[in-house]
Amino acid sequence: MSRRDDDRYVKDSTWGTLPATLLGLAAMFLLVFHQTTLGYFLLACGVFGAWLCDFTALSDGLLPDLTAVASGIMILSLSDLAADLSNAGMLRFTLVLGGALVVPYVLTRWVFRRDPIVFPWGGWRWNRAQWAYLAAVVVVGYLVLPWYFISTGVYLNWPAIHTPNEVARLLVGVNAVGIWDELFFICTVFALYRRHFQLWQANLLQAMVFVSFLWELGYQSWGPLLTIPFALVQGAIFQLTKNLAYVITVHLLFDVVVFLVLIHGHNPSWPHIFLTVP
Repeated sequence: MSRRDDDRYVKDSTWGTLPATLLGLAAMFLLVFHQTTLGYFLLACGVFGAWLCDFTALSDGLLPDLTAVASGIMILSLSDLAADLSNAGMLRFTLVLGGALVVPYVLTRWVFRRDPIVFPWGGWRWNRAQWAYLAAVVVVGYLVLPWYFISTGVYLNWPAIHTPNEVARLLVGVNAVGIWDELFFICTVFALYRRHFQLWQANLLQAMVFVSFLWELGYQSWGPLLTIPFALVQGAIFQLTKNLAYVITVHLLFDVVVFLVLIHGHNPSWPHIFLTVP
């Protein structure tokens, strides 16, 4: 079975997706519920299940690819990922998120010697539908995100932002994490799953990990009703376009609105542009 063919997947997709589902559940227990013992147990079971699928010829190369994904999830679980704009917090985020991205890449390329993880930039030549979608992203974000953050109080999951230095740190942090999201969850987790599973399967499986991370980051309350569709749409767009520049642009447009909402939430007396703030 060619690993380069996106339309090839495991012979029995039901059995093949079970180990990946266990990795998604592990991410939930590690990042959402902070149940490390159960989380690491599920992570180990997922890797063992991938070995069993390869051993019984239900899959081809599932073990190395799921091991790479599991390594990223495990690294994310090593530190508290709640938003933190202090020097120590930003350094911790850099090390943890950087490790979660680099280690799977190294494992895939140089340890397992499989097709390397790629980051297809794609460029800025987009069609009218893509430009229209970007405009829709801004409109939806403008209408929905202020209502979500302020009415639920989840903006308090981010540190208070009052000074120019804090505003600058928030801008850097929000954008850096947004770019990392696409590099890890889409170009790494989703792309590795697509080597084995159909599009809808790979997309749901990556969304389990993506949404668990976003919950830990602060998108709580009914946030998953927003983050689950967002994760699924990002995976589908990447599959359709193979354009990293585009999916990052989509993500950063949402993040610009998030940035402005967080500033307003912590400084309600400041001028703001939102019409849907409770």
